[in-house]
Amino acid sequence: MKTILTILVALGMLATLGTLFAGMLGLAKGDGSGARSNLLMRWRVIIQGVTLLLFALLLMVAHR
Repeated sequence: MKTILTILVALGMLATLGTLFAGMLGLAKGDGSGARSNLLMRWRVIIQGVTLLLFALLLMVAHR
């Protein structure tokens, strides 16, 4: 269980970082409206929240 949670947390961290960079690159380029960047930032917050929940679950499992 700990191994699966560790992998999911690592994947969540990478997904958060990738979404963050995609949103920042869109802002830096200035291509089109800010709607795409806003959507990406919303997804970043969602992915980050899920990753934090998985991390908290990992800590609970690890300290049993």
